[in-house]
Amino acid sequence: MRRIYMDHNATTPLREEVLEAMLPYLREEFGNASSPHSFGIRARKAIEAAREKVAAALGAQPREIVFTGCGTEADNQAIKGVAFADRGKGDHLITSRVEHKAVLETCQYLEKQGFRATYLPVDEYGLVSPADVAAAITDRTLLASVMFANNEVGTVQPVAEIAQVCREKGVYLHTDAIQAVGKLPLDVHQLGVDLLSLSAHKFYGPKGVGVLYVRKGVKIDPLLHGGHQEWGQRAATENVAGIVGLGRAIELRLDEMDAEATRLAALRDRLYEGLVGRIDHIHLNGHPIQRLPGTLNVSFEYIEGEGIIMGLDMAGVAVSSGSACTSGSLEPSHVLLAMGVHPAVAQGSIRFSLGRENTEADVDTVVETLPPIVERLRAMSMFSAQTPFPEEAGPRRR
Repeated sequence: MRRIYMDHNATTPLREEVLEAMLPYLREEFGNASSPHSFGIRARKAIEAAREKVAAALGAQPREIVFTGCGTEADNQAIKGVAFADRGKGDHLITSRVEHKAVLETCQYLEKQGFRATYLPVDEYGLVSPADVAAAITDRTLLASVMFANNEVGTVQPVAEIAQVCREKGVYLHTDAIQAVGKLPLDVHQLGVDLLSLSAHKFYGPKGVGVLYVRKGVKIDPLLHGGHQEWGQRAATENVAGIVGLGRAIELRLDEMDAEATRLAALRDRLYEGLVGRIDHIHLNGHPIQRLPGTLNVSFEYIEGEGIIMGLDMAGVAVSSGSACTSGSLEPSHVLLAMGVHPAVAQGSIRFSLGRENTEADVDTVVETLPPIVERLRAMSMFSAQTPFPEEAGPRRR
């Protein structure tokens, strides 16, 4: 049975070209980049070459790129770093209700340390209003953190407009761009952001390495202490192989991103049209246009997403119900609830996230495979199309 992988927002397979670039630094080029001898010097050169590739991809300067252990660490370092560095100037943070847990739980942690946080609402598509950001800013606000693209529904936020609001108010803006890098064009100066997070394993690089862009002049406290690495902003012996892999992965994605985005958007639309043509009572979650090219989040009334995931997995298709970091939770998606989706409908949500190895044949297989799974689960459900469904669930769509 051929396996079909449609969970690329959770992680992507490591590209062969990336692995080949990494292998020397897992074998003979094993030096510590802080060592003064030739082994260390070669490792340092490899790191700096990767730093230049990342900087070029983001429209940044190499000195503004800080390598981290993952995207979650980058989010934490951005938010905690600004908060603690500028604590004498303020104590207020702004974020949205649809952020990744790496941002939400970091803000919640800081609230326990005496900071205050405002969690902005979103509209039915998951969009944050720049006007709401402006209204939430006070003279004690240090930072706003609004993600570039949502990991569950794919909605792309008006980051440039939000950045302009923050700049006019003298407030830093951080954007979690972990789902966007390698999928959409990004230029930190055109966007106007002060900090940006990314993670290699979302664009066919290795797990365990990320980046925090820190605009020149932005002061942040480090999370980790005990070394001078990354100009004192992140103490730890560098993951040389991982950093080399990240640099190679982002370089490859830049060359193919536009064509791949067009291809994935067509596959995504083919998948949605195929499903709504064969399954009743299905809801599209997220913005219909302003979203990631390969992300499709849909809800099926009367059944739970877990059953669909298991049914598809048994048929050889891998999908998810939302963020991989919360896949063990029995609670409805906090993203969908914030968008006003009824909890009963949110429980039946599935996220398809397509990638470079997916084909039209894969999509057609899913369109053929999923309807009987949904039909079987609905036959076993305590609810049915004849059961009165909450008005708050919204309009039903074929």
